[in-house]
Amino acid sequence: MKKNIALVTGGYSGELEISLKSAGVVKDQIDLEKYEVYMVYIDRTKWVYIGDGGEETSVDRNDFSVILKGKKIFFDAVFMAIHGTPGEDGKLQGYFDLLDIPYTSCGTTTSAVTFNKYFTNRIARCLGLNTADSIFITRFDSIDADHIFRSVGLPCFVKPNNGGSSVGVTKVEQASELPAAIEKAFGEDHEIVVENFISGFEITCGMINFKGADIIFPLTEIVSKKEFFDYEAKYSEGMADEITPARVTEPIEKECKRISAYLYHELSCRGIVRFDYIVSGERLFFLEVNTVPGLSEASIVPKQIRTMGMTLREVYSMAIEDAFWRRSLQSPVGSRQ
Repeated sequence: MKKNIALVTGGYSGELEISLKSAGVVKDQIDLEKYEVYMVYIDRTKWVYIGDGGEETSVDRNDFSVILKGKKIFFDAVFMAIHGTPGEDGKLQGYFDLLDIPYTSCGTTTSAVTFNKYFTNRIARCLGLNTADSIFITRFDSIDADHIFRSVGLPCFVKPNNGGSSVGVTKVEQASELPAAIEKAFGEDHEIVVENFISGFEITCGMINFKGADIIFPLTEIVSKKEFFDYEAKYSEGMADEITPARVTEPIEKECKRISAYLYHELSCRGIVRFDYIVSGERLFFLEVNTVPGLSEASIVPKQIRTMGMTLREVYSMAIEDAFWRRSLQSPVGSRQ
């Protein structure tokens, strides 16, 4: 029998639109001979199953089920396609753990920690990686601009601490720009990070571990036509060149893939994950980890997968089957049904 897969999309953040695009690609590419796919949309006002005709049916949050044509449908697994909260920060992962439903993303702890840019930066530095110098600020803190500039200099980046897709990020060139940048970041999150600018170019490495074997995709070099790789550059056609495979030296390529695999396992990642870096001279600086990377047609990981000679259907099936495999190793209990 086909497995019932809940394709979860939506979310509570400014990445909602990208989540919907990612889910659309996954739905088009998922193997329908193996899986019965149900699109589940989540936002702050509702949790609903969306039928092919756009009709909505409420999801029972007590057991994550839906009643269709008088029959109660349970889900064997969840394909996570929510970028940002609550699908990338561990909240939904904890909910599904309580219900014993496997899912395609990292676990609760990993998702929560890596969604926090400052914590991840500290961990990466402790693991011996090069990272940007950074300052952590909450809404409860007083803003000392002189201390910020002494610590990270100019130019610098002001970012929401918990977020993605460069939503709310500003590159500050002059001291007078700092207050507006801080207010913009606080518009997305109650915590922000200010990081020093690292001269260089950005590369990114996507990978998946399938039943214990690492599959590392070709690197992508990002050439933004804006000041930096912001939301518009990421998702507007023609605003950035994403060159795959990246034009980097062989030592940089090997080191990037080695570090990515190292971080994947040190952080206990699962599923499809993407690691971002800055290449500055011959040094590699870790930027962040994306535990639910974009999967839309404009996103980087699908391009890496295709460049490697694999299909999206093949990799999405790997993500689902790996979730089942990991669950079978963790618990002898069968499915809820």
